[in-house]
This record gives sequence, C-alpha cells and structure tokens, in this order.
Amino acid sequence: MAVKVVAQGTGILLVTANVGSLFEDPENLQKLWLREFYQTVHTHKPHFIALHCQEVGGKNYEASMSHVDLFVKELLSSDAMKEYNRARVYLDENYKSLEHFTALGCCYFLHESLKNIHQFDFKAKKYKKVTGKEIYSDTLESTPMLEKEKFPQDYFPGCKWSRKGFIRTRWSVADCAFDLVNIHLFHDASNLIAWETSPSVYSGTRQKAMGYVLDRISDQRFEKVPHFLFGDFNFRLDSKLVVEILCSSATMQTVQAADTNEVDKLIFREVDNDRKVVLQLEKKLFDYINQDVFRENNGIQHLEYDRELSVFKDRLHELQISFPPSYPYSEDSSQGKKYMNTRCPAWCDRILMSYSAKDLILKPENDEKAVVYDNIGPNVCMGDHKPVFLSFRIAAGAGKRCQLGEKILRETTL
Repeated sequence: MAVKVVAQGTGILLVTANVGSLFEDPENLQKLWLREFYQTVHTHKPHFIALHCQEVGGKNYEASMSHVDLFVKELLSSDAMKEYNRARVYLDENYKSLEHFTALGCCYFLHESLKNIHQFDFKAKKYKKVTGKEIYSDTLESTPMLEKEKFPQDYFPGCKWSRKGFIRTRWSVADCAFDLVNIHLFHDASNLIAWETSPSVYSGTRQKAMGYVLDRISDQRFEKVPHFLFGDFNFRLDSKLVVEILCSSATMQTVQAADTNEVDKLIFREVDNDRKVVLQLEKKLFDYINQDVFRENNGIQHLEYDRELSVFKDRLHELQISFPPSYPYSEDSSQGKKYMNTRCPAWCDRILMSYSAKDLILKPENDEKAVVYDNIGPNVCMGDHKPVFLSFRIAAGAGKRCQLGEKILRETTL
C-alpha cells in the first residue's frame, strides 16, 4: 500500500469506536472488526491514523484485559499496518483505581513516508519527535505525553462513579499543531426517565460534562490550537418528541410495578387495527414495531430530533451526517444491520471539531470523496456500536493558519 506525502496534503484518518462488545466475543467479533478497520485504512490510505476507543476491556474488564493486549498486538504487527512504522498506544487499564479509571484507549499510527511529525510533552511544554512503537498502560496519569481526566464525581448521575472521562494528546503534523480528544460521556440510564421531559435530564448531564471538557482544553495552561473531539458522546434523540412522532395515532397504557406502584412499562397501541402494539417502553427496552424507520435513507429524517450538539454550535462544528444511527446494534456476529430493542437508535459516536480545525481540512473543488464522514462495517457486526471515521487531508500551508510554524520549531526537541 504505497502512500506518499504529496502536494494535495497529508492524509488523516480519525476513528472512534466503542469496543466493549469485542472483548465479550473476541473469536468472532474482533476478527470482523479488524478486517473492516484494515479495509478502511486500505481505501483511504492515510499518513496519520488516530483510533480512539471507549470501553476497552468491555464490561468484565478484569477478565478481558488479556484480550485487549492481543487486540493491540494484532494492530501493531498486522500485515495491513506494516507501512506504519511508528505508533503510540495509550491504554487506561488501571481498573483498580476507581477515581482514575476511564477504560479509554488511544492508538496512533504514523506512515513511513511521513517525515515531520512531533508529539507534545505537556509537562516539559515541548514537542518531541516520534520514533518507534511504544505502548503505555496502567497509570497514564504519570505519562507527560497526554492529559487524562475522569469527570468529577458530582457530575455523575446518582453519584455512581462509572468509567467516563477524556484523554487529550497534541500533535504537530505537516507543521500544524492540533489536539485530539478521546471522550466518553454519560448514557441514558432509563428509557422511561428519558421520555419524561424534552430535553431529557440526561442530556443536561452530558451538556455539563461536555462544557467541562471544552473549558479544560481551551484554558490558559497551554497555547490554544485547533482541536478534534471524537468518541462516544452518548448523544440521544429527544425521546419524548420521537415517541410522539412514532406513536402519533396510538394510545398509551401504563403498567405499574406490583411492589412499588411506580410505572415500569409504557405500551402504545394503535387505536384501530385490533389495538396492535406499536411500541413498548421500559427502563432498558425500546421495542418499536418497525426498525426500518431508522435504516431507511440512513435514518436521517430523525436528525431533527438530534439536538444535544446545538448548545455548542458556536464552539464546535460537525460535518453532515449521512450514515445510520451508530447504536445500539445487535451483538450477534451474524447480524450486521439489526438494532437491539434496548434503546432508541441514536448517533452516539461522532467526530466534532473546533472551527479552527475545520479550516485545516482541504476540500478540492472536483473531488467529493476527498472528505469522508461515515461509519465502518455497515453490513457486518461490529459490536453494539458502529465505528465512525473522518478521512481528510490537511491543506498545504495549514500550519501557517495555525500561526505556530516558527513557535513549533523553537519548542521542538529533536
């Protein structure tokens, strides 16, 4: 796979993937996942690859960390990646540290033709040349090449401290500096609670955490540079509005738990047609009669209910979504397009950027495929989340627009 850094710019591939499912069924799912990932690399032939993973190790991470090590070893040694002769892998595997563990993983691969690339040392406040392949795990807090934070405990719904936080790295590629942020935000704990209000209480929690990250990566400790945030944001459709549309001609029945008298199930039935059940809603059940509404035309008709990012429209940009909701897909390795009936399908996995980062992206007039924002493995099982990628090229001279050319050279330690 010959790749050359040519006049049209440096090829970048950003990928976000919640990989929790892979470690539940490593024999089947990992092989499918890696095949599709390698195919994406082969198709777009990037010079620089950033793979941001969430839920590394899965739900039973203590038992699955050996699978994680094999997964990373495969990535680093595979024939498909042999032209990427430098790599940095950062795995948060320290699951015994409740106050620090995020289960995030960041993998960066550099093509052999890429000559001028450096990574920022946040402690020394200098850029360092990247050579060889290195893996860091366990206590990432002491690694100066990144910043890692778990969200403060009072940010967590019900103060249950789960694996949510972010990792930030900073790179200089083609004389242009930018931050890459791996992020995992809070999920919807209950479909019933999410349905109660518009917007839901959960979206407010995510908004607070998102604001925290944006403030941290743009504070005064370091020089501000363009940034890309990609991870599992857990953004959901406005549940109350979606249910109103899906069940517009239905009547609602509530079912109460016998021991508490609290509503633990909602049943929506058609007025006619033998009172056919349209939707059943429970804490972890979203059983709609026709999943095709989320697959037809890639479900983009539901994007009007995807509103959580609008709060940050002055700070973040996203390219147009044209792929189906990325979650929750079936974890059956024989099913590639079927959603589980646990949650309302939503675009949880995203790639966002600052407006200064948007300006770095080269968009040739006659090449519509120069910039691609899509999912990976649309027809095969990739776990409960479909990975999402952004392929683009950094425009020639972009480093000047970063206004960092001379400064980077001064701060670089060769």
